[in-house]
Amino acid sequence: MILSSETVSQQSLPKHIAIIMDGNGRWAQNRGKPRVFGHKKGVESVRRSVQFCTNLGIKSLTLFAFSSENWRRPADEVSTLMELFLLVLTKEVKKLHKNNVKLQIIGDLSRFSDKLQQRVFEAQTLTKDNQGLCLNIAANYGGRWDIVQAAQKLAVEVEQGNLQSSDITEEVLSEHITMAEQPPLDLLIRTGGDLRISNFLLWQAAYAELYFCDTLWPDFDDEAFANAIACYVSRERRFGCTGEQIKQLLTQVK
Repeated sequence: MILSSETVSQQSLPKHIAIIMDGNGRWAQNRGKPRVFGHKKGVESVRRSVQFCTNLGIKSLTLFAFSSENWRRPADEVSTLMELFLLVLTKEVKKLHKNNVKLQIIGDLSRFSDKLQQRVFEAQTLTKDNQGLCLNIAANYGGRWDIVQAAQKLAVEVEQGNLQSSDITEEVLSEHITMAEQPPLDLLIRTGGDLRISNFLLWQAAYAELYFCDTLWPDFDDEAFANAIACYVSRERRFGCTGEQIKQLLTQVK
């Protein structure tokens, strides 16, 4: 069964999408450019994806910007990534605020400079009351870290006598995992061709649909995003859907 344009509705769409934005370095190397050039180009894909989700009425978008393992990369690349993160926070936050986007940075920020931590605080404070898309940027984030920090919070509660160990259930632990207040993760996308989730949202992705594509992140445009969502809808609804139909829905909700 193929979906008609009328059948693809807002209710069919994922409410929370996460993306592992892979392929920036290879995109640059394929063009004879340094890897950092690809990271800068990838910012354009972030803008497109935020606009795409905003137009479709997606509730939450979580982007894997910098993993806890990324500190192992060459020092000059890490430094450039930090500078780029700082620049994007400074330049883009007003635009996000104007478009009613709520920005949240998830991860262990303690390794970042005081200046970057201050910019994160300012950006989150500015947008905290916005009611549109919730944009989560995972920075110095790891899925195992997320579970550990939740367990540590519960351990403190037990030590203080506020909680019994027998009271700790999946539901209680879930309440301490990052983004607990947001819709459950529905769709996890990875660009760049690798078929793994690389320690990203391990708890949250337990029941998410996984979508892998060969497209390198700087080339991930509206058509590629629409195809990913069409695949999700087809799996969830048990019938066919095309990227073209998602794009038709996109024009209807603008």
